[in-house]
Amino acid sequence: MALLEINNISLSFGGLKAVDAVNIRVNKGEIVSLIGPNGAGKTTIFNILTGIYRINTGDIFFKEIAIHNKVSQEIVKLGIARTFQNIRLFRNIRVIENVLIGSHIMAPYGFFDTVFRTRRYRESERENTVKVMRLLKDVGLLHRAHDYAADLPYGEQRKVEIARALATGAELILLDEPAAGMNPQESKELLRFILSLRDRGYTILMIEHDMNVVMNISDRIYVLDYGKLISEGLPREVSNDPKVIEAYLGGITDAQNKQS
Repeated sequence: MALLEINNISLSFGGLKAVDAVNIRVNKGEIVSLIGPNGAGKTTIFNILTGIYRINTGDIFFKEIAIHNKVSQEIVKLGIARTFQNIRLFRNIRVIENVLIGSHIMAPYGFFDTVFRTRRYRESERENTVKVMRLLKDVGLLHRAHDYAADLPYGEQRKVEIARALATGAELILLDEPAAGMNPQESKELLRFILSLRDRGYTILMIEHDMNVVMNISDRIYVLDYGKLISEGLPREVSNDPKVIEAYLGGITDAQNKQS
């Protein structure tokens, strides 16, 4: 069974069918991209997967556990975390503090422990700090641990946001347009970074408009248009699918990309 199984899901807002009978499979250790024009339903699917929206029909399984009726906190605890198209860091606190926020979802202490700084709270925070420093080292941000998030270049801010998602203990990371706003050099570095996450055992489901990133990083691709899946397969197969070319790629085929 796949790590994530999305089975025939649909969601309507009034008379608008935002997601229409969509099926997606993500296997452990894969990088899978979800692409399509603006308004195709991509972010809606991410909001469904993270418990923000409830589907009308279908079901979703993560590690063989049904998640389509669970709330966001339960889904994060099971091992799914996400980033957003617009970076959502606390800009006026330090990098390590931003990433520690992600680890608090799994904290073994409660409100009482936090208010009174109990022994359980202090020990847990020490352990979390050690884990987060190790994580920052793994993602190449250890030297930025005590810098304010606002002082980091855009590409490093994006890595901090991804590190915060990893700090939840997630196995499946949902990346919502991670290359948005990046220059070509930052996009190239991001590509290497995401590949390194896969090499360390993470599974990635990604929304992305940068076709250079998508075609060079994805194991498989799903294409949405008006809430429906119109194509799926390997990057080469999808990039040469006439339906995809018409709906999204603007007539740019894989062969044309090679010539440019």
